[in-house]
Amino acid sequence: MAAPPKEPLVITDKAEMREWSRSARRQGRTIALVPTMGFLHEGHLSLVREARRRADAVVVSVYVNPGQFAPSEDLSTYPSDFEGDLGKLRAVPGGVDVVFRPQNLYDYGQREVGGSGVESDNGSVSCLEEKGMGHEAWVRVERLEKGMCGKSRPVFFRGVATVVTKLFNIVEPDVSVFGKKDYQQWRIIRRLVQDLDFSIQVIGSEVMRDHDGLALSSRNVHLSPEEREKALSISRSLSRAKSAAEKGQVNCQNLKDSVIQAIQEAGGKIDYAEIVDQESLEAVEEIRSPVVFCVAAWFGKVRLIDNIEINV
Repeated sequence: MAAPPKEPLVITDKAEMREWSRSARRQGRTIALVPTMGFLHEGHLSLVREARRRADAVVVSVYVNPGQFAPSEDLSTYPSDFEGDLGKLRAVPGGVDVVFRPQNLYDYGQREVGGSGVESDNGSVSCLEEKGMGHEAWVRVERLEKGMCGKSRPVFFRGVATVVTKLFNIVEPDVSVFGKKDYQQWRIIRRLVQDLDFSIQVIGSEVMRDHDGLALSSRNVHLSPEEREKALSISRSLSRAKSAAEKGQVNCQNLKDSVIQAIQEAGGKIDYAEIVDQESLEAVEEIRSPVVFCVAAWFGKVRLIDNIEINV
């Protein structure tokens, strides 16, 4: 007889979350954290299943972080379905112990400050700063954040690194699981943990795809059926590029040109298409060691990212 679904404890208070973790640790339990922004799909659930294999207790955070969105980006329209998320988490084998759903990780009981916040090096601010919440301490992984998504979203990785640091300090996990679809983010978090001496094992879980190959993303819900079909050009062209590289085509410009052409012919607008070293994320001209081919492209009003590792 199958065990009944496990009902996760929902915690909204930072101090309560920290005390729960410390109590679990006093009992000798290890803790895995899966940070999410909610609107969970099979990609997220694969991270939760991996976390379940890695630790005694699993915490899933659900928080749409204003610190990683610029005012021109889609914070206000980011999809949300918390009750649906809970239902999906109940169905995960072994269940989830805690869902940490803070209302505002930047609310310290202080009044809002005036003005539009302090501009970053390139003149951009986050939604958090625009609202004048008075948050001043930021975590940056300076070199790894500069390329790819960091070029077009200049506050993004600063916001990600900061909120993940906050979550690590609140939940105090032994393990944290991130999806490799956000490849640059995963590498940044690994470097953050290394450089700041967090005693946390950061796991990268493989890209999860729909039956037709489209990388799973919460933003996919905003694609029209026609846009979704056209967006398949990303994964299909990346797969062809990997196959070409494995057959001896190591010139990166040629590989990039083929992917860019395929996406543009499908109606997509390229943000970037880069082939970079898997560790350093530095661009390479020829494939002589393990690389990752990363792409970001717009279809309609939806920005999609995808990547494929090439190990030759």
